[in-house]
Amino acid sequence: MKNFCAVFFSGVLLVATAIADAQTATRLRGTVASFDGKALSVKTRGDKNTKVLVVEKTEIVFTQPITLTDIKPGDFLAVTSSKSTDGSLTALEIRRFPKPVNPGHGPFDGREDQTMTNATVSAVVEAAKGRELTLTYEGGAQKIVVPENAFISMLVPGERSQLVPGAIVSLTAIPGADGELVARRIQVSKPKPASA
Repeated sequence: MKNFCAVFFSGVLLVATAIADAQTATRLRGTVASFDGKALSVKTRGDKNTKVLVVEKTEIVFTQPITLTDIKPGDFLAVTSSKSTDGSLTALEIRRFPKPVNPGHGPFDGREDQTMTNATVSAVVEAAKGRELTLTYEGGAQKIVVPENAFISMLVPGERSQLVPGAIVSLTAIPGADGELVARRIQVSKPKPASA
């Protein structure tokens, strides 16, 4: 009976820890303002700078550019799209993942004019406004037009040297022992080229 109780309470503790961790995780999207090898300053919407510590256990992944011809039926994609008034979707950014992650479709970053679709490619066809992806997930499907200027990439292992000023980052962080945010995972992309 004692062993059962110990196992039961250990299980409860693990579930409680997982729930607390999910509630305290912070998600940040923006550009790198500075990085000194340990402290990363991220400039987010409204030009707010947030400091995040990068530690040994921080996972860094890099968005390696690819082309639409590299995408095949059966690939799993995360597609950020703009949504027009008629409900049609136009891809802004496409990321190919090595395995499915949170399949589904919904508003992106709390905005009704942008969506995020995490789904499997069922078809790539020519369309009037460019090429069109058909993505399927449990309970639904979406058709998304891919214009020439859509950024397309795949995730590969990244390095700290890629955290340069202007680099685009999307990260998840949790409070450390001293209250400072500690990055668990950072997705980094090259800085956008300067406008001509």
